[in-house]
Amino acid sequence: MTRPVRIALDAMGGDHGPSVVIPGAALTLVRHPDSQFVIHGQESLCLPLLDQHPQLKAVSTFVHADVAVRMDDKPSQALRQGRWKSSMWRAIESVKKGEADVAVSAGNTGALMAMAKFCLRTMAHVDRPAIAAMWPTMRGESIVLDVGATIGADARHLVDLAIMGSAMAQIVFDIERPTVGLLNVGVEEIKGLEEVKAAGRILKDNAFPCMTYAGFVEGDDIGKGTVDVVVTEGFAGNIALKTAEGTAKQLAGYLRGAMSRTWRAKLGYLLAKSAFDLLRDKMDPRKVNGGVFLGLDGVVIKSHGGTDATGFATAIDIGYDMVRYELMSKIRASLDANIPHPGAVARGQETQA
Repeated sequence: MTRPVRIALDAMGGDHGPSVVIPGAALTLVRHPDSQFVIHGQESLCLPLLDQHPQLKAVSTFVHADVAVRMDDKPSQALRQGRWKSSMWRAIESVKKGEADVAVSAGNTGALMAMAKFCLRTMAHVDRPAIAAMWPTMRGESIVLDVGATIGADARHLVDLAIMGSAMAQIVFDIERPTVGLLNVGVEEIKGLEEVKAAGRILKDNAFPCMTYAGFVEGDDIGKGTVDVVVTEGFAGNIALKTAEGTAKQLAGYLRGAMSRTWRAKLGYLLAKSAFDLLRDKMDPRKVNGGVFLGLDGVVIKSHGGTDATGFATAIDIGYDMVRYELMSKIRASLDANIPHPGAVARGQETQA
C-alpha cells in the first residue's frame, strides 16, 4: 500500500492566511484522499476554520506558531526574527525533520527562499536554488525557471537549471526527454550574453540524455510553447512572469470593457459566451499557481500570495505530485548522471574567448 503524502502548510502566509489555506487544503484532500497535513499557524485563527472541515481535521496535525512572517518583511529580518517561532520556518522544518514530505506557503517569497535554503540546504552539485513555474501556452503548458530565486547566472548555473527543469518536466508532462531552450535575445548562436552562449555550447556538446536541447528561444516562444522547459536567470525570468501576469489582466480588462460598450457587443458576448468562458478558464492564474523551489534538499512550493482557496489547492496539488512522483530522486539522478565535469564550463568559456 502506498503511504500517504504528508504536506506541511504555512497557514499564516499570504494576503489571506488561514481563510484561504485551510479551505484550500480541504479541496486538495478531495482530489487526493491519501494526503495528510501538518498545519502550522496561530491557534485562535486556525482551529475554528479547521473545525468547519471535519474530514481535513481528521487527517491533520495542528502545530501552534507564535509568529507570522509579514509580506513586507525583508528576508534577512524574517530569517533573524522568524526562525524557530514562525509558521513559515516550522513548515519548512517539518520537511527537514522528516515529519512532512513537502512544505507549501503563500508567504513572502524572499523570506521563504532564505529560510528554505538555510534550513534545508542545497543538493549536491547545486550552488543556488531556483523557482520553477508552470506557464500556460498555446500548446498546453511549459516550465519556466528561474522566475526570481536568484539574480544573475553563470554558464554552470544555467546548465544546472536545464537539468533540474527537465527532471521536473519528466514528472509533470510524462515525457522521457523534454525539450529545453535557453531564453535569449535571438535564436542565433552569436547573440546574447557570454554566460548564455557558453551554457548553450555545453548543452549542445554534451547531448544530455535527460533532455533534448533545442537551442535559444526568444520571449514570444514562451507563450507559443516552443519547448517544454525554458531556462533563464531569475532577473529576466521574474520580469517575464510579471509581464505575462500584467498582460493577462490587461486583456481581461479590454474584453470586459469592449463587451459592455454597446447592446450589440453584449449580444455578441452572449452568442460567444462558451468561447469566452474557455478563454477565461485558460487564462485563470489559479490553474497554474505554485512555484517549485528546485535545488533544495527538500520539496518547497510557493503559492501566489493573493490567491484564493482554489488557487492555493492547485499549489498543494503540485507539491503532492512532486512527492508522489519522486521529484527529489529524479533530480539527484539527473544531476549525478548529467552534470558536466567541473572543467566543462571553463572550456566552454575559453572557446568563446
